[in-house]
Amino acid sequence: MAANGKEAAKHGGVYAHSLADRPESEWHLLRDHLEATAQLASQFGAVFGSGQWSALAGLWHDLGKYSPAFQQRIGVAADAHCEGSSPAGRVDHSTAGAIHAVEKLDGPGRLLAYLIAGHHAGLPDWQTESAGAAGLEYRLGRQELLEQVLRRNPPTEILDAVGPSERPPAGCDPSFWLRMLFSCLVDADYLDTERFYDPASAASRGVYPTPAELLPSLNKHLDGLVLRSSPTAVNAIRREVLERCRLMAKCPPDAYSLTVPTGGGKTLSSLAFALDHAARHGKRRVIYVIPYTSIIEQTADTFRRLFGSSVVEHHSALEPRPGAEDRRSRLACENWDAPLIVTTSVQFFESLHASRPSRCRKLHNIAQSVVVLDEAQMLPPELLSPIMRTLCELRRHYGVTLLLTTATQPALEPRHDGDLSFEGLADVVELIPDPSALHRRMRRVRLQLPEDLERATSWSDLAAEIRKHPSVLVIVNRRKDAFDLHRLLPTGAHHLSGLMCGAHRSTVLDRIRNDLIGGQPTVVVSTQLVEAGVDIDFPVVYRALAGLDSIAQAAGRCNREGRLDVGLVHVFVPERPPPVGHLRMAAECTRRLLERGQVDCLEPSSFDEFFRDLYWQLGQDRLDSNRVLECLPKGTHRFSFRLASQRFQMISDENQGQLIIPYGERGREIVETLRAVGPSRDLYRRLQRFTVQVPRRDLERLVSTGDVTRTPEDLHILAFDGLYDDVTGLRLFEETAPSMESEGFIL
Repeated sequence: MAANGKEAAKHGGVYAHSLADRPESEWHLLRDHLEATAQLASQFGAVFGSGQWSALAGLWHDLGKYSPAFQQRIGVAADAHCEGSSPAGRVDHSTAGAIHAVEKLDGPGRLLAYLIAGHHAGLPDWQTESAGAAGLEYRLGRQELLEQVLRRNPPTEILDAVGPSERPPAGCDPSFWLRMLFSCLVDADYLDTERFYDPASAASRGVYPTPAELLPSLNKHLDGLVLRSSPTAVNAIRREVLERCRLMAKCPPDAYSLTVPTGGGKTLSSLAFALDHAARHGKRRVIYVIPYTSIIEQTADTFRRLFGSSVVEHHSALEPRPGAEDRRSRLACENWDAPLIVTTSVQFFESLHASRPSRCRKLHNIAQSVVVLDEAQMLPPELLSPIMRTLCELRRHYGVTLLLTTATQPALEPRHDGDLSFEGLADVVELIPDPSALHRRMRRVRLQLPEDLERATSWSDLAAEIRKHPSVLVIVNRRKDAFDLHRLLPTGAHHLSGLMCGAHRSTVLDRIRNDLIGGQPTVVVSTQLVEAGVDIDFPVVYRALAGLDSIAQAAGRCNREGRLDVGLVHVFVPERPPPVGHLRMAAECTRRLLERGQVDCLEPSSFDEFFRDLYWQLGQDRLDSNRVLECLPKGTHRFSFRLASQRFQMISDENQGQLIIPYGERGREIVETLRAVGPSRDLYRRLQRFTVQVPRRDLERLVSTGDVTRTPEDLHILAFDGLYDDVTGLRLFEETAPSMESEGFIL
């Protein structure tokens, strides 16, 4: 018998993982797994001063695998975690360790019990009406599970491990701290399991340069841009902004804002600040958080040209659905161990409020990083209070430097006014000395407002007006609006909306840029996905009435390079108002602001007034409209992690799904690979550029007609090419298709 087999015999042949095609001598010893997981978890938790806590969770997380039931189960199944088997074949191996933690450590053990009990099914609720037998309180009463384990006499050095001498960070939110510890545990568990099942993948992890090692490539690129740029007023301002960001990077870790008008070089200047700051202060990575996938695609491509595979692009579109996680799907979820992450606001904030292991796995890698919140004005008001609490926690207790970048800074400072109380983000340091002066220097457009803010312009009248301009960009509030208006325009007009997959949008944007550079007439109808971070430059822009921040972002696509004396931005009242909710309220706030008169809509102080009006007309309760924070009270340890996760939905999962589009040769090749070998980490990442968000009722209809196929992993793939148009994307707004107005889809 091999050495590993001798060790197995010595400990009674107790295993964590098995291999169906290998002898027991090559199986994964449970003791080895517990100790290795504890060691990894300790390293992760030590980053925020909690390594002893995460180590103990790792040491006890799989105690339940000592039970005879589990060892019998592992002898007939290749996957010890039991995914892929029927529910009847599962063995609860998580609860025993949680009970042992409570018996051994009492109060501290009750905290560890959340992590241990949840390391597969997800962080549990203490006890809620919906939790039932899954509630932690109920599970801790199942003493027989621990008794079965103790009959196998686990090593005493594991059972009797000393409790942590560390204390949680002073003043921290205990529920958030537990979620960060949970991240350490599940990532360590997954990584050690991966080392057993897939040594090649394990060996490739973590082989990345540091932010300091990336900095020379960025500096070389930026210096080259400065040398090659033409001597225009706009380029002079961009150089000033860049120099200011480089200068301020030496400042200590804190919360910062970068308020620069659109076209002022915000993206590369903020990257220069973030990488330089990370290098100076020992931060482990830079995380770019961006509201739209359309901006992510452009930003990630820019970063990849500089840093290659050191950039991880992580969307939210394709992830395992709850209850369907297995070893393969877990490996498809990045743990954000790269030095430069580009992700969506949805992925970032929903992960920070998640309970599922796959979503929480990466959280510990946010500690000691620089987080850049691009287009910070896009934070959803109805979730603003829980978001602000989370950002404050990262800043105060986890070594995170925050940078909020936008041309239209939201009013996020704390506010306490009578019955209203908003924690907000206090003492944010602005990188630009005088944003108002910078705005005046970069003013490149004239805003033309409608004389009557109550009188709508019909699509046919708007189309007639658009035809007067050789090159013009029109931005509307809904995908349906973009489709309806585009049909009234001459052949050759471009269309951009979320009905087109990311790869398709990128192709069209390249055509638009080339036409503009070549001086060709260029007419574009788009949803607001072009408003932030998309570098296109039109002499004339039309914008449907919306939030003041959206109007300002639209103005940033007009005369962007300052080649004209002045560009023209026309605001019009559309046939249909924005969807009910935040977007309509924002438009009404803008209407009220404009009706007061004498308002410079692009002046930074106007945005402060606009956001104050928007947030406080919602009221304190509406800034946490789903009551997320009441699930995570600070004064007790009775948390409802799953309920909080369900309530914190930036985009509701109930009414929408992702449809994979085999767009172009590349898209067809990826889909063929998916059908042949199933999903993998790499395929999930590559598929993100080939998805369209669709109401679930439409997905089901298309499945029933055979136009869409559903894979065993519950992925949906477009099977009928005739349903995808090379100009407007997915054909959901034809006369025979159901309307999506009630869904509120806007992009």
